[in-house]
Amino acid sequence: MDLNLADKVVIVTGASRGLGEAIVKDLVDEGASVIAAARSESALKEISKYASERIAVCVADMENHNEVQALVDFALETFGSLSAVVNNAGIAPAGKFVETDIEIMEKTFAVNVFAPAILAREAAKYFIESGIEGSIVNIASTSGLKGKALLVGYSASKGAMMRLTEALAAEWARFGIRVNTVAPGAFVTDAQSAVLQDDKTLDARLRKIPLRRMGEPSEIGALVSYLVSSKSGFVTGSCFVADGGEVNSL
Repeated sequence: MDLNLADKVVIVTGASRGLGEAIVKDLVDEGASVIAAARSESALKEISKYASERIAVCVADMENHNEVQALVDFALETFGSLSAVVNNAGIAPAGKFVETDIEIMEKTFAVNVFAPAILAREAAKYFIESGIEGSIVNIASTSGLKGKALLVGYSASKGAMMRLTEALAAEWARFGIRVNTVAPGAFVTDAQSAVLQDDKTLDARLRKIPLRRMGEPSEIGALVSYLVSSKSGFVTGSCFVADGGEVNSL
């Protein structure tokens, strides 16, 4: 499908690896120009080699809300416009909640909820002032649909991201700004390395997934590109679950 993204400029956070890297590459393949943001400058430079003329890198820590806020200006200075934001960056501290310092919870919400909210707000200001019907895509998790033990802060923050998406979609629809969520399940990324490296653990994990496999990052990339494009012009406030049927089978 030709998504006609040649005139689109998209900010992608958490772009240095995993799903973020796949999202960047798919957007570029569809013709978009991308601001790839993450903490690792070396990893971002590697990704920029994929299409150096259309991938601009910006080192930014999502816990530093001033750096998050500056991403929109960086996009405008670099490519002259902005069409969409993909809030992909996130952290998932694991552990028993009774042993978890509240500061860890605060950091999780700072990165997973407040940073996406700030970036969405700054992008929306530009969209409204410029009359652009922009798109915001928030990458949540199936943990936000059904809370998981040992991932209390992460589950709570991703649930909050889903409600944030719905609220912003309702508030900004009159401006033509669309806000949607993607909720991935288990994907073949570094986050699943412990599972992937042990056959017994992997087999047990796959038995929980009706499709009996993990997702490939490219499958999220294609979905995000669709949500960025005008092909999804009547889609807003929605959550797209990509988990091989796992949540529905619980």
